[in-house]
Amino acid sequence: MSMIRFLSALAVAVTLALPARAAVDIQEVTSPGGIKAWLVEDHNIPFTALEVRFRGGSSVEPMDKRGAVNLMTALIEEGTGDMDSVAFAEARDALAASFSFSSDQDTVSVSAQFLTENRDKAVDLLRQAITAPRLDADAIERVRGQVLSNLRSSAKDPGDMAGKEFNRQAFGDHPYATAPEGTEESVTALTRDDLLAAHKATIARDRLYVAAAGDISAADLGRMLDQLFGGLPETGAPLAGRAPFNLTGGTTVIDYPGPQSVVLWGEQGMKRDDPDFFAATILNEVLGGSRFSARLMTEVREKRGLTYGIGTSLAAYDGAEVLAGQSQIPNAKVKDAIEVIKAEWAKLGRAGITAAELAATKTYLTGAYPLRFDGNGPLATIMVNMQLIGLPSDYPKTRNDKVNAVTLEDANRVAKALFVPENLRFIVVGQPEGVASSD
Repeated sequence: MSMIRFLSALAVAVTLALPARAAVDIQEVTSPGGIKAWLVEDHNIPFTALEVRFRGGSSVEPMDKRGAVNLMTALIEEGTGDMDSVAFAEARDALAASFSFSSDQDTVSVSAQFLTENRDKAVDLLRQAITAPRLDADAIERVRGQVLSNLRSSAKDPGDMAGKEFNRQAFGDHPYATAPEGTEESVTALTRDDLLAAHKATIARDRLYVAAAGDISAADLGRMLDQLFGGLPETGAPLAGRAPFNLTGGTTVIDYPGPQSVVLWGEQGMKRDDPDFFAATILNEVLGGSRFSARLMTEVREKRGLTYGIGTSLAAYDGAEVLAGQSQIPNAKVKDAIEVIKAEWAKLGRAGITAAELAATKTYLTGAYPLRFDGNGPLATIMVNMQLIGLPSDYPKTRNDKVNAVTLEDANRVAKALFVPENLRFIVVGQPEGVASSD
């Protein structure tokens, strides 16, 4: 997992701090069979976007079978019933439908888009793929080869190396401590029975979340839910639960030749349902957000020219929270950059932010959403992720009020507790001058 992918995987909570539209009318739908989903109807264009999540993901697999869920998910579209991979692709394309399947530590994800005129046939094809993938021997070996090739590339990627070391130190014996893609050894040893077990463990109704946006009514969606998911097993494997957070302050250097070092750092984050989460979101944006006015961009890039880009993320897995940052820095400048990062971390914790920073950040966070979340696909994705992290369906209508309710006193109180430079662990992959590993 590359460094950027690592941080974006952690960044669900921050992304979801931005609503889809100013006035989203989300309907909560329950099918005749009792399956729940969220829906935003939009009949202007004759297509529907469907987003499905099965909570659990690769974290539910046995540690000696790491990579099973990842490999199984990659094989879902490789044939079902009497259709091999080629026949399945032809059937999907003939319907002008789009399906994609993926997994990570916490979820198995299904994304689908289909035209209204082909909806019934597209949904039936999707149902077959989800409920009964063929897992043919030749497909398993072909996709296994692709996974192994990716693993070999990942092992030489400095960003991936940094993310894996960060997780290893942070999460102890929890599945989060190891990569969901598995290792060359574990993936090579996986059998078809292991993949069937991974499917049974993850694709079940007790961990199902669904959102739809587009040209479909609540009644039609209800019937579609039963068609798609009514035949799934009721329960899957037990969820992994909370992870320990073992990260301590210090520096870890992993030697890697090249002119630059990847620098990844972090400490304990904050739960999404914490009453102070919005204050923390504002603080993170002030320190290391996406704007050039962020303090780290100003101090590390603009004033000192130590890097081209730098950012932080308040982020979460289902079972862990991290406040993390990342950058790529020339080897001769890593030492100075780390010192500046620590100093800015300490300054924020000690003195907080200013009234002007608070006001500007509120304006940005409450006004930056329209283009990013326009369209049925992004809206369905936001709705399903809202469900996963336990937000109510009216959240897009109330979220800006919550941001605006944060006071300067709130923000600076949270800053003292959250930003603790002594707790930062820096993972440096490269050959940084004057920087060595510490305990």
